[in-house]
Amino acid sequence: MSSCVSTKRLKYLQESEAVDSIISVERIQKPYRIQTNDLLSIRVKALDQELVGMFNPIGEENPNATGEERMYYDGFLVDSHGNIRVPTLGEVNVLGYTVEEVREKIEEALLEGYFTQEANIFVTVKLAGIRYTTIGEIGSGSQVIYKEQVTIMEAIANAGDITDYGDRTDVVIVRQYPGGEKRHHIDLTTIDAVKSPYYFIQPNDLIIVNPLPQKAWGLGTTGLETFRTVTTVLAFLSSAILLITR
Repeated sequence: MSSCVSTKRLKYLQESEAVDSIISVERIQKPYRIQTNDLLSIRVKALDQELVGMFNPIGEENPNATGEERMYYDGFLVDSHGNIRVPTLGEVNVLGYTVEEVREKIEEALLEGYFTQEANIFVTVKLAGIRYTTIGEIGSGSQVIYKEQVTIMEAIANAGDITDYGDRTDVVIVRQYPGGEKRHHIDLTTIDAVKSPYYFIQPNDLIIVNPLPQKAWGLGTTGLETFRTVTTVLAFLSSAILLITR
């Protein structure tokens, strides 16, 4: 029985009582601050679009690119010094800023040096999708979701879900910080996970799902699978003993 994976370890966001309730997700995470290797999407609009044409890339390097590939060519990559290169403005430092602060910074620079208030310029700055990586007992690889906020549940579903052998009680998130990387842990089998500061993922997160001990034992995830395995082993041993003793 101990070799089986219990359903309690396979269910997500379990409540302590079997009653209907409204889950209040506490969005206690601080606003995301831009880091190196982030990819930004910046667009400038005005009454006269020709005036701001130089600020808006049009995919000249690869006009046939679409989706994420297009963002690779048209986006603004934050270099190792925390700068992006904006047409005419040159290098703009964005390290540690929120996207809203970057928008204000670029808008202010444009108004000071190139446009008047009458031009009615409108600047939008967004992260070019939330990129993350999954490894372990989950669909492995690099993923990207084009949303402002992404929960770890969405990230896992997008990666193909955790296998039956994955440890949902201790999912590891390796997160980038200015001073280096930190490991965080979250238990996805309890409803309290929605209150965790790591329930919402951030760009460049690495999600690790370690295997349960049952995988190493190789007896199966269900009682039936375990029974079949044990029966096969006992039948083999019985046959071997009979052949030896004859």
